[in-house]
Parts: sequence; structure tokens; C-alpha cells
Amino acid sequence: MSLNPKITDWSGKRVWIIGASTGIGAALADALHSRRAKVALSARSADKLSALVTKFGASRAMALPLDITKVATIAAAEQELVDAWGGYDLVVFMAGDYTAMRAWQLDLKIAQQMVDVNWGGCLNGLSVVIPRFIVAKAGGIALVSSVAGYRGLPKSLVYGPTKAALINLAETLYLDLKDKGLDIYVINPGFVKTPMTAGNDFEMPSLITPEEAALEIIKGLEAGEFEIHFPKGFTHKLKLLRHLPYSLYFSLIKKSTKL
Repeated sequence: MSLNPKITDWSGKRVWIIGASTGIGAALADALHSRRAKVALSARSADKLSALVTKFGASRAMALPLDITKVATIAAAEQELVDAWGGYDLVVFMAGDYTAMRAWQLDLKIAQQMVDVNWGGCLNGLSVVIPRFIVAKAGGIALVSSVAGYRGLPKSLVYGPTKAALINLAETLYLDLKDKGLDIYVINPGFVKTPMTAGNDFEMPSLITPEEAALEIIKGLEAGEFEIHFPKGFTHKLKLLRHLPYSLYFSLIKKSTKL
């Protein structure tokens, strides 16, 4: 059952992607632009955003550099977007930070950076976009989490909990905002070949490209899904693991990861 309205036509839809400079964000912008959507692109890398706008053409694309950890920069970018396009229909919180970490490697500075970007960044952005959507009684919010948020995993000491928080946050947003006319999505990718995962020194099962991930996201949005997860063959197995008792889960994860 679809928990959000289905999207049948992207023409003219105004999509704001925060975290659009590389990886899945850039691929999603490309795929949506090819479907005639207007894409507003945000990240810290102004030069990469400008290159994408040059590629797409300024008629249906604009660059809005910001720092997701600084709410003032988000508010300024949002106002620039509203001034230019009169508003926006969907915002995708794609920005993320990742460092593999075991418990004995806990580095508070690196940990706090992940928390500030992955969790705090979404809260910063939501504080800006929710009031406008509530006044309009319409709008979509998509939080990009990860299957790493399903259950505890080795090397995911901080990253996993921030993604688990986003899943919980999306569920709460749906309960709070659906009756106010907003559409809420949580996106849980498996392993995607991006600059963020390039440094992993372990096997990444069912690894897909950013372009494949972007198509899966669009498919899920078009279907009106609340949780958009992929690749399905991999994510369905992880979903089953969520139902195992701890004794079986811990044993299976240790054997399968050899960590």
C-alpha cells in the first residue's frame, strides 16, 4: 500500500537536493533533470555544483552552496530558492559523512562530525523547510538514511546510530506531518559505489552504482513508498535479520563479517 501519493509526472516539479555535489546526489539530480524536473543543488562544494548547473543548463537548475551544519546557510539558500522559483515541492536530505570505526578506535572529533552532519544537519534543514510546507499544506521531505541503521554492525560505531536515528525521525515525521498535507520518505540504500564508500577495506555485497541508486529512488518516489530500500535482494535479507533474537543475530554477524 502506498503511504504517499504516486508521482506520475516530474515535469516542472521543483526538487531541492542537499548533498548533490557527488555520488547518489549528483546522479539523482541528473536523473530528475532528464525527467524535466527543476533541480536546486546544495552542498559545500560550490565549484562542483556550478559544474552541474553548467551541464544541465540554468533554466531548470540552480546552485545553492551551504553548510548543513550551519542553519543560517540553509535558511539563506532556502530564501534564494523561494525568491527564484516561488517555492519547492520536494527536498531530499542527502548530505552525509562516514568514517568506519570500531569501539576501540573511538575518536570524539570524528564522531561528533558524523553526528553533526548526519543527524544534526537534518534537524537544521527540517527547522527551515517544515514551517514553509505546513503553511502551504503540501510538500515532500525525503531523508536518506541507510540499511546500516537497521541494527548494530561492526565498523559502524557512530555512522550506524546516526542512520538509525534518521529512520526513527522519518517515522515520527510521518505521524506528525502526514495529516498536515506533507509527504514523508525514508531512503535506505545498501552499498553504493561513491567517494564515501571508496575507503572501505571490507567486502560490500550487492554493490551498485550511484546511477542505479538514483533510479531506485525515483522508482520508490513514483510509487509513493514511505521506505525506499535497495537493492531489494540484499535489503530484504537485512530486514529479516532485524527479527532475529540477539543470540542468533550476534553469532551470525560475527561469522558472516569475520569481524
